[in-house]
Amino acid sequence: MARTRVSFDSAGIEIAAHLYTPDTATADGGPRAALVVGHPGTGVKEQTSGTYAQLMAERGFVTLAFDAAYQGESGGLPRGLEDPAQRIEDFKAAVSYLTTRDEVDPERIGLLGICASGGYSLAATGGDHRVRAVATVCTAEPARQFRYGADGSQDPAVFQTLLDAAAQARTVAARGEDPGVMTMFPDTAEQAGALGGEHGVEGWEYYCGARGHHERSAKFLAWESVDKTASSDVFRAVPLIGPRPILQIIGERAVTAWMAVEAHQAATGPKELHRIPGASHVDLYDKREYIDPAVDKLADYFTAHLTK
Repeated sequence: MARTRVSFDSAGIEIAAHLYTPDTATADGGPRAALVVGHPGTGVKEQTSGTYAQLMAERGFVTLAFDAAYQGESGGLPRGLEDPAQRIEDFKAAVSYLTTRDEVDPERIGLLGICASGGYSLAATGGDHRVRAVATVCTAEPARQFRYGADGSQDPAVFQTLLDAAAQARTVAARGEDPGVMTMFPDTAEQAGALGGEHGVEGWEYYCGARGHHERSAKFLAWESVDKTASSDVFRAVPLIGPRPILQIIGERAVTAWMAVEAHQAATGPKELHRIPGASHVDLYDKREYIDPAVDKLADYFTAHLTK
C-alpha cells in the first residue's frame, strides 16, 4: 500500500489529500474501485479518516482521505470554518478528482464519511449520481449536534446563546477587529466530562490528549460556523440516495446513534444500520478492536456494491 500527497480544487479552494493505492495489481490488470474518506469535525486526514483509508486500501480499494476546506492543510479563510455547503462540495470535488486517476474505475466510486463527514457524505451522495454506494461510521450531523447536543437532549437555549455569540462575532469582524474563535474543548478531561459526560471525556482524550492529537487538528471553529449550520439539514438529501445503498456503522454505546437512526428512517433504498458491540462513538476513531470489525463490514459492503 502506497500513500501519495495530492491536491484538487473544490469551488476555488485547494484541497490537500492523501491517495492510498494497493501495491498489487488487480486480477485483470484494470482499474480499481475507489473510496473518498472524510474526517470528523475539526479532524484532519492524518487521524481517523487516514486510518480507515489505509485499512480499506489494504483491502484492495484506492482511497482518498482529504482535509476539508478551511481545515488542516487545505486552503480557505477563515480558518476553522464549518460550512455545510462547502463540506458537501468537497466530497463531490474529491469524486471528480478520482475520475481523473488512471488507477480508478470512474464507474465504481463510493463515499465513506466518519462522524460529521457521515452526514455530509450522505448529502453529497444524494446529489451526485456518480457515487455508487455510501457508508458512514458513527454518523453525526453537525447542525443537529449544534442545535440538540450530541445526545439530542440539549436545552434549546444553548443554541440561541451560540447564535448570539456568532452574531456579535460578525459585528466585531465588520469593524475590522478580531472576532476570535469558538473553542471546542475545555482545558482538562475533567472539565470535558462535566460538560459532556463520557462522550465529552473521550472526545477530549482523542483530540487534546496523546490518544489522537495532531498539530493540524485545530480544535476550534470560526464563529460563522454556528449561523451557517442554523438553516442546514443535510439529511434532507437522504431520500434521494435510493435506489443506491446506504450502510451506517455505529457503536452500540454511542450517544450520537439517534442521528444515524434518523437518517436510516429517511432512506428509501437498500439500507443497513450495523452496530459494533461495546463501542462508543469515539471508540470507532482509533481502537482497533472496534475498527477492525467495522472495516470487515465496510469491505464486504463496498465489494458487493462497487462491482463492474
